[in-house]
Amino acid sequence: MPIIVRIDVELAKRKMSVGEFAERVGLTPSNVAVLKNGRAKAVRFSTLEAMCRVLECQPGDLLEWVDDGDEEGQQ
Repeated sequence: MPIIVRIDVELAKRKMSVGEFAERVGLTPSNVAVLKNGRAKAVRFSTLEAMCRVLECQPGDLLEWVDDGDEEGQQ
């Protein structure tokens, strides 16, 4: 998937545990793990907003699009 999730980087910068982050955002630690590991199919804007508020960052600090070269016509 060409979307890279960088929650772990932002947590490390702040020395914040997954448990603390989950509690402050209002998610379960297992749901944070699903997001962190890139297994989520979608993220609600309200969840993204809460994550940005807790980490004091922008959405682009948490998510990055990377061209994986699978577009039609590319080799």
